[in-house]
Amino acid sequence: QLVESGGGSVQAGGSLRLSCVASGYVYSSSVCMGWFRQAPGKEREGVAAIYTGGGATYYADSVKGRFTISQDNAKNTLYLQMNSPKPEDTAMYYCAGTRARWLCNFAPTEYNYWGQGTQVTVS
Repeated sequence: QLVESGGGSVQAGGSLRLSCVASGYVYSSSVCMGWFRQAPGKEREGVAAIYTGGGATYYADSVKGRFTISQDNAKNTLYLQMNSPKPEDTAMYYCAGTRARWLCNFAPTEYNYWGQGTQVTVS
């Protein structure tokens, strides 16, 4: 089970941190944990992902240099630090996790576990 929090309204250029608490059986080593977003009328897209086994991170080009994904293994928690957000970052943000695998990608169909989402609005 994945539970997101931290969404809300933020001014462009500000900052916001999203959190995702995962149940233990999901947040194990050698899985991918990711953040996805979906704006109205658009497809769900991957924003950032992290491989829990070694900490390798992956980012969509649109957020590179602005967003940072991180994890706290002791707390089974995934974070997304959003710096300098833009209005086009407005979307519902979802936390997602895979079963054991070696590589991460942004294909939503390859993520097996999903949170309920948290809304982020940038104005």
